[in-house]
Amino acid sequence: MTDILVINPNSTVAVTEGLDQAVQPMRLPGAPAIRCVTLSEGPPGIQSQRDIEAVTGPLCRLIATESAEETASAFVIACFSDPGLFAAREVTNKPVVGIMEAGMLTAMSLGQRVGVVAILPQSIPRHIRAFRAMGAMDRVVGERPLGLAVVELGDESRTQDRLLATARTLVHQDGADVVVLGCAGMARYRPMLEADLAVPVVDPTQAAVGFALTAMQFGLRPRRF
Repeated sequence: MTDILVINPNSTVAVTEGLDQAVQPMRLPGAPAIRCVTLSEGPPGIQSQRDIEAVTGPLCRLIATESAEETASAFVIACFSDPGLFAAREVTNKPVVGIMEAGMLTAMSLGQRVGVVAILPQSIPRHIRAFRAMGAMDRVVGERPLGLAVVELGDESRTQDRLLATARTLVHQDGADVVVLGCAGMARYRPMLEADLAVPVVDPTQAAVGFALTAMQFGLRPRRF
């Protein structure tokens, strides 16, 4: 049984380190190894549609290589915009999981009214397009931005304060009964938020790795069209 490869499509190594910490509890005896890597060709943060389009090529090349060399049996694209997700599924017959898709599906299994924490205001229209395409928009009661870029999430004090304020607004004003963290760089803050909010808080990378583990355990493979 080979690895689950978790790919950070931006070039910020601190984000990859946070992913590695977030999935540590999922590294179980006898289970597939979980390997987190940084896409060096990526921008410091994926914050625009142009960023998404730019990383699709190198992301697909990495997945195709790892798949052909049998060094990975499942892939997780660890960016909440799911960049290159459908293109990547064309270059391998192995499971490719996007953290937005997995995070939203997990949230909808835990509550009826989903709130999403975005990093920047300009992320929200892009996310809404994806939620509509998924058929999930009727379950989203709000998405609110922190106003911080990906590279700024490493400032723990400022990020924690804004996350708490934003997530509290989603729960107490918008009526969310489950909150999704809308950026892979927020993983380390999930336990703190869940303790404060008293509602489920979904880290989408953990959700996506859970999907990948299930697919590998039961031999589930995507349908090729």
